[in-house]
Amino acid sequence: MPISDILRKKETIFSCEIFPPKIGSELKYAFDIVSKIAVLKPEFISVTCGAGANKASHTETLAEHIEQFNIPALAHITCAATPKDEISKTLDAYSQKGIKNVLALRGDLPKGTKSPAEGCYMYASELVAAIKERGGFSIGAACYPEGHVESANQDEDIIFLKQKVDAGCDFLTTQMFFDNSVLYKFLYKLSQKSITVPVLAGIMPVTNKVQIRRILELSGTVLPPRFQNILGKFGDNPVAMKQAGIAYATEQIIDLVANNVRGIHLYTMNKPDIAEQIMHNLSHIL
Repeated sequence: MPISDILRKKETIFSCEIFPPKIGSELKYAFDIVSKIAVLKPEFISVTCGAGANKASHTETLAEHIEQFNIPALAHITCAATPKDEISKTLDAYSQKGIKNVLALRGDLPKGTKSPAEGCYMYASELVAAIKERGGFSIGAACYPEGHVESANQDEDIIFLKQKVDAGCDFLTTQMFFDNSVLYKFLYKLSQKSITVPVLAGIMPVTNKVQIRRILELSGTVLPPRFQNILGKFGDNPVAMKQAGIAYATEQIIDLVANNVRGIHLYTMNKPDIAEQIMHNLSHIL
């Protein structure tokens, strides 16, 4: 089912994200993760782009596997290093396999460059427009409550976001954030710019101090003092950090749902047990 249709039918939706193994790695483990997350009955499961050559292949395989559970798959597509004809072939394959939802992303620029490769789309908005013109897909795009790391400021970033929305994207999914007030201020700014498509809040349960610090360096996301204190107190105790991270994410989600955010998108980091515990905590809320 197109995610745009789900959003029209439900006030608040819950979804999960997984990532595929590297090309050449065993897919069985990823299939097991899908099976365990499918039990939680999310409205859809998002699959990021695979790593290495032919990176779309594992994404496509996992998306097809997700659809077998009667759960819509949201397949990521990046364009800065993927030729337009290759993207077209990937979309053909998705259509043939009944995959109706894609997340259109620019993705990383080719290594050592500051511009897309030859024959590639320059911006995610161009990819959105091409998919929209083609038809047959519900299109999502990314947004950044604290601004994209490459943007001069948030106002500039929102201008680019408006271009993606005007090009035809049906919904937006945020990068992770750890302070809900950041999202609420961001949503207000979007409304001021007449960006009215549904925005799904990306939540990442933090259970590993080393991992989150690396992610923060790449994303530019800021940890509020409250969470910095949690990392300082429990970061060197894996069991305690896991429990604290689940509790923090649960509290975030409760507040978001209470404030009528359209959806919760859980970045599972391929840890279905953590997703399961969070869903258990929210059994009467979601």
